[in-house]
Amino acid sequence: MNDKPHPPRTPPSARRDFRLLLSGAVAAQAGTQVTLVALPLVAVLELDATPFQVGLLTAAETAAFLLVGLPAGAWLDRMRKLPVLVRADLLRCLAVGSIPVAGVLDALTLVQLYLVALVTGVATVFFDVAHQSYLPVLLPREQLIAGNGAIETVRSSAQIAGPGLGGGLVQLLGAPLAIVADAFGYLASAVLLSRIRAHEPQPRTEPGRSLREDVAEGVRFVVGHPLLRVIAAATAASNLFSAVLMAVQTVFWVRVLDLSPAAIGVLLSVSAVGGLAGAVCAGPLARRIGQGRLIWLAPLVTGPFALLWPLADGGAGAVLFAVGGVVVLFGAVAYNVAQVSFRQSLCPPELLGRMNATMRFLVWGTLPLGALIGGTVADTAGPRAALWVCAVGTLVVPVPLLLSPLRGMRDLPSAPGAEPVPDPETGSGPDAGPASAGVPGRTDPEAAEDSEDARTVH
Repeated sequence: MNDKPHPPRTPPSARRDFRLLLSGAVAAQAGTQVTLVALPLVAVLELDATPFQVGLLTAAETAAFLLVGLPAGAWLDRMRKLPVLVRADLLRCLAVGSIPVAGVLDALTLVQLYLVALVTGVATVFFDVAHQSYLPVLLPREQLIAGNGAIETVRSSAQIAGPGLGGGLVQLLGAPLAIVADAFGYLASAVLLSRIRAHEPQPRTEPGRSLREDVAEGVRFVVGHPLLRVIAAATAASNLFSAVLMAVQTVFWVRVLDLSPAAIGVLLSVSAVGGLAGAVCAGPLARRIGQGRLIWLAPLVTGPFALLWPLADGGAGAVLFAVGGVVVLFGAVAYNVAQVSFRQSLCPPELLGRMNATMRFLVWGTLPLGALIGGTVADTAGPRAALWVCAVGTLVVPVPLLLSPLRGMRDLPSAPGAEPVPDPETGSGPDAGPASAGVPGRTDPEAAEDSEDARTVH
């Protein structure tokens, strides 16, 4: 049974099913953030992994977006999303829960960590694509920005509390046992999601239509749209260099800055304050300066602060690293809220899974490559050199956005068929040049066949 109708201005939190979705995100994210600290520390402290091996672990966590990213969307467009969310959580619970069991039995190996990373990565692909495609089932179009903002607020809040808790648990129990919190988080999320009662119709599929045709349609929809192409390019670059950071930051903190697990947890928690601020401010900023402007301004203004990461050294090194993290994460989350809400509003419901999967394939497919680059550079030239690669690369992220029609837009369409709002300072919009084919708001048959999505890793 679906939620009862609500007035358009009623906040998403008034809807029972959305509250359950949000509560599930709280449970899962809290555990995930503990593992964000604990898993690389298992490799570095318990198994004495090299920087390249840590990079390989990060690559294993994200390789699934390349392996099953595209077909996942086509499969999900043929099935209800909620059962997929529940099953993915249960699979992640079992996989992650095997690590503390092996730790107690003194049987933990790097091979097991790689296998767990691969399994949880595959489950996460299906969960994330289904999650983004399921939100429009629970919320009307005009509440998607508020809904995405609430989810990002939960994610950012977990990034503040989780790493501190994770660092404390690692210090108290050891890295393998600390991961128990993640297993329980996934289990709690599965229970909460299973209580959602919203009616989700079974997607209709064309008889005889192949999976390859479905995948190709999603790819054409994304690649053929001038705005979504550049959003995908910018986000892919951001994720590439974010993966470099993720692959080397734990090695840098432990072996260069000589931080304890508890201090690493505090560092991550402090950095995450920027993400929470970005989630809270994204809506007001989009209203004040325009959603179109926010998409390119956020990485342009905050990206240079990534240069503080390789500059961190000595006693104040952790503070410098945290300041860079606060500002960069603020920009990443504000960017995410703006562009994810855009793609959900733009995409027809029957294409949501393929749209989200295609975007995830394009923009998250760079993660394993970035992790391998980070691990290789750190192994040969040291973790600080890898951080310089990350910092300089972050500066180029907004370039595709600045060279696109987005630079001449203030707002994106607020409803299907609406014309994009031009920037009053330039008097131009995305229809001002030859790149206008396929821009949202166009209703000619050729343009209607194109259009779609993106997202950044923190």
